[in-house]
This record gives sequence, C-alpha cells and structure tokens, in this order.
Amino acid sequence: MPQNLLDLTGKVALITGGNGGLGLGFARGLAKSGADVVIWGRSADKNAAAEKELAQHGVRVMSAQVGVEDEAAVAAGIRDAIEEFGRLDCVIANAGIATPVPSVLELDSDTYHHLLNINQHGGFYTLREAARHMVERANNGHEGGSLVVCGSLAVFIGSQGMAHYGAAKGALAAMMKSMAVDLGRYGIRVNMIAPGYIKTDIARHADEAMVKAADEMFARRTPIPRVGYPEDFEGIAAYLASDASSFHTGDIIVVDGGYLNAL
Repeated sequence: MPQNLLDLTGKVALITGGNGGLGLGFARGLAKSGADVVIWGRSADKNAAAEKELAQHGVRVMSAQVGVEDEAAVAAGIRDAIEEFGRLDCVIANAGIATPVPSVLELDSDTYHHLLNINQHGGFYTLREAARHMVERANNGHEGGSLVVCGSLAVFIGSQGMAHYGAAKGALAAMMKSMAVDLGRYGIRVNMIAPGYIKTDIARHADEAMVKAADEMFARRTPIPRVGYPEDFEGIAAYLASDASSFHTGDIIVVDGGYLNAL
C-alpha cells in the first residue's frame, strides 16, 4: 500500500452523471488523487467543460454521452472506456433525476417509470457491466475493484411527493448489499454514499424563493449548520476508490452534516 493512502495513481475511474453536481464532485476527488477519469453525461458542452477542468490535475480524462437507461448504450460505454484505458478500477453509478410531484396521489405512471428507468435501472446496468469487467480481470489474476452507487437520505426517511425517488434509491441500497455479498470473493467491494441536502444544479428549474427557503431550513436543522456542496464528496470518493477501503463493503455511508441524527 502506498505511503499516501489515497494515492490513486495508475487507477481508472468512471462516473456516470459526472459532468456536474455531485458527479463532478466525485470526479474531482478522484482526479486530484491521481486517477484517470471517464465521465458520462448527456450534454456535450458540459462534458467538454468538465474534461477541461479535470485534466488540470494532470490526469487523462475521457467523456461520453451515455443515457444510462439504455442498457446497450451502457454496455458499449463500458467497452469503450476499457478499450481506451485498459481497465476500470472504480465505477460510480451517480446519474439520476429528481421529479417531485405534489403527492403520491399525483404520481402518474409515466413519471414513475421514467425516473426508475434512469435512477434504478440505469444504476443496475452500470454496476452490472462494471462488475462483469472486474470479475473477468479477477479471473485473470488481477483481483479487486470498487463499485459505488450514489444514494440518498430517501433510503431512510420519506419525503412528500418523492415516493418514486425513494423507491429507486431504496432498491439500489438493497441491490448494493446483495452485490457486496456476491462479489466479495473477487476482491470487489460495493458501497453506497448517501448525501444529505446538497447544493447542486438538480434544482435549477425550481422556484428561486423555494430553493432559498429550503437552503435556510436545512442549514438550521443540520448539526453542522450549513448546506452541503459537491466539494464535500471529493474525499469519500477518493477513499472508496483507493486500496485503503479494500476491506470496506456493503455499507451505506451517510454524508449529511449530521442531519439524519438530528431528526
């Protein structure tokens, strides 16, 4: 193990939804620690901007426009990344959307299935394809790898109008635990990061006054009295990608400033 426990030099990481918000926060932490990085995002412009930023850390960066709800596109994207870099050591399934409704009574089937197709099924496709690659590597004598899924406090608590979002994150939490048991014999660990209230552009279309009120409310109720930022997730991403976490699997790691404990 290197003297710097979070040294990721020589490792390659892929982050879905990695061109902004939490995904870019994860990617920054990995690039700052020396990992080459692959980011997936729908916007070519945002991908290019993220590539330029991450490359400033002296690592190789690749981006691709991949919709994770498309099973074939995910498989092809994984193959392309491996062809370019030769391996994937860490894959973070982060891509997702939030489509709140007034209540479950107004949750129509189209909204429900659209979110699950991206958040839940897209996460599954990503983790499964990455696991297949890591198992193949392990069978060829190169054991190990880290799979990470971005969760939410919705795994633990309910939110009005977010039943479909909570369902997807809860399913991913259960899936993560089963995968940790399934893949441990290959040296592959699987974990979830559950963020609290984080300032990202996921709410960019929301009413500005409502967003400000939410910021103030969460800051008041959080023991560390502020909202979270993508920068708060750079360290946990680097840890989970590093060999320092080689015996850490099947866990939901909450990063919320203590909010959940204060409820």
